[in-house]
Amino acid sequence: MPLFTTRKQEKKAKVVFSDDLLLIEFEGGKTQVFPLDWFPALKTASDEDRTDWEQTDKGIRFNKLNVEVFTS
Repeated sequence: MPLFTTRKQEKKAKVVFSDDLLLIEFEGGKTQVFPLDWFPALKTASDEDRTDWEQTDKGIRFNKLNVEVFTS
């Protein structure tokens, strides 16, 4: 009999802005990099707005900016 769980497991991520890039580093070493040109609201956002984010089941959501970055 296979073992499984119906609870979603929390994934931890780290969000880093470097030059004109958004880097999302996941637990386990996976990193995804996005050019900020794809997200104009993030490119011009304040540091305060950039730090107000949460991880969702689809990616990273920047709450104050109403921007979601979809990760796989």
